[in-house]
Amino acid sequence: MKTLKRLKKNQDFQVVFKDGKSFANRQFVVYVLNQPNQPYSRLGLSVSKKMGNAVMRNHIKRYIKAIFREFSDRLEVGNDYIIISRKPVSTMSHVEMQKSLEHVLKKAHVLATVRRELQR
Repeated sequence: MKTLKRLKKNQDFQVVFKDGKSFANRQFVVYVLNQPNQPYSRLGLSVSKKMGNAVMRNHIKRYIKAIFREFSDRLEVGNDYIIISRKPVSTMSHVEMQKSLEHVLKKAHVLATVRRELQR
């Protein structure tokens, strides 16, 4: 399985917040910043302490990373993504999270509706 490139430094987060565009629904806020010289996409996650204890927050982050991996073949390459989860996420199942995240990524116009290998 392909490993995810991650946004980890505060400076990287601040650049995406400042220069990127945000898209939201009731469960997620996604910031997207196009990095044309970057041959891969990077993901940053933010899960508030309002979501629950550390176990619950890590559980949510694992689900989001798994969903992002599933979408990796349909996402535009060379973007930085920051996904901020909102309170309703703490009670959602994996399938509900996937549908909600897919909705907001389509709203951001970064998620193709058909997989690339099927388009050939």
